[in-house]
Amino acid sequence: MKPFLKWAGGKHKLVPRIRELLPDGSRLIEPFAGSGAVFLGTDFEANLIADVNPDIVSLFTQLKYQPDEIIVETTKLFIPEHNSQDAYYQLRNEFNKIEAGVRKAALFVYLNRHCFNGLCRYNASGKFNVPFGRYASPRPPLEEMWGFAEKAQKAEFICSDFRLVLSQARDGDVVYCDPPYVPLTETANFTTYAKGGFGISDQRELADMALALSLRGVSVLISNHDNDETRALYKHAQISAFDVQRFISRDARNRNIAAELIAVYGDGCGATVADESKCSVKSCSSNPAPA
Repeated sequence: MKPFLKWAGGKHKLVPRIRELLPDGSRLIEPFAGSGAVFLGTDFEANLIADVNPDIVSLFTQLKYQPDEIIVETTKLFIPEHNSQDAYYQLRNEFNKIEAGVRKAALFVYLNRHCFNGLCRYNASGKFNVPFGRYASPRPPLEEMWGFAEKAQKAEFICSDFRLVLSQARDGDVVYCDPPYVPLTETANFTTYAKGGFGISDQRELADMALALSLRGVSVLISNHDNDETRALYKHAQISAFDVQRFISRDARNRNIAAELIAVYGDGCGATVADESKCSVKSCSSNPAPA
């Protein structure tokens, strides 16, 4: 099932890889929901889907309980008159002023489909500030929204910090984390998807919590760039490494191949990662990175 939101670093195309590494479980926990690609691409009996961004959680929750109203309002926004720079900035300004509700949820979908590269970025004041994207004819993702609304009946959506979300993990739960990636360069840093950002101390705490959960029998997977910094962060995990095609860059000619990894904490995942003959990723390593 394809997500209805465009998303920088979205995992839709990587879902088959992630599915192979996820063990069986009764509930999927995602502390970094993003577009919901992994939730949509897996089939757990229950799902706890969280994000620190209240606009995302509000949209997902309202799609669960009142999809008709959200989709009707979204359809009204996708008209030729709104596909201009002036209209975009007027609607973005409205989005930044109004309270959560049907209108704001629909505006989030509009902004996502009309803004530059489908980015989700906020300034220090918590205002959405992505510029106009100049697309020829953006379409409302109605079919994908209906699909999400149906799948959402098996999910609970909460707006919460990853620490509080992970504290709810219990036996039988499986955790997948897709945090803002460790930046490769100072200019390639898309961590401001919500007010406050996500720094290296957050990355370290996430890795520490993943290890602690694995020692209690809860399997945890974390996606990130593959570099020396992340190898050190995930030194206690098994590493599945592979290459991906970049899709986010101001210059399309510079959207090159990037090295990524999935850090796997927990015995329930280990056999899949360690057996390279059964793994579909480009390269696998069952050995922890050196300390």
